[in-house]
Amino acid sequence: MANTYTLIASSTVGSGGSSSISFTSIDSSYTDLVLLASIDSSPSGTYNWGYLTFNSVGSNYSQKFIYGDGSSVQSFNWGASAQLATGMLNNATQTASTFTSCQFYIPNYRSTTNAKSVSSESAMENNATSAYITMGAGLWNPATQAAITTITITPETGTFVQYSSFYLYGIKNS
Repeated sequence: MANTYTLIASSTVGSGGSSSISFTSIDSSYTDLVLLASIDSSPSGTYNWGYLTFNSVGSNYSQKFIYGDGSSVQSFNWGASAQLATGMLNNATQTASTFTSCQFYIPNYRSTTNAKSVSSESAMENNATSAYITMGAGLWNPATQAAITTITITPETGTFVQYSSFYLYGIKNS
């Protein structure tokens, strides 16, 4: 049985940046979702995180991360929180015009009886001694189970800069 990927929606940030990107009214005719993103953000600092929320609900998320920075590997729990972390994003401190590559896999997104799992991976590009690669396993377990119909991505601080791009795919088993 082959999987078929179909582009549902895409968004590219224009000049001036954007404080968030949302995919709304997500079609329920697929079995799984994949979100691909190429992200750069505006603040200065060592790193900036990005966040995902589903259906505008800001609670009942949990996550486990592992990451490497070129010299060490660490893991940590991102306990009960208001969103899922995407990984560390490029920002104004890293090499100019470089973007973090992110992928999120969301199986069984249309279930109205089960919590939603998310696996993620990201690679922060940087022409320097440290850059970060992260992998995460997350769960959204709202008090009332619901199909995912909206996905919103926001940076921890600042904005997504021009040319950051986001692509949402639906997967059908055929």
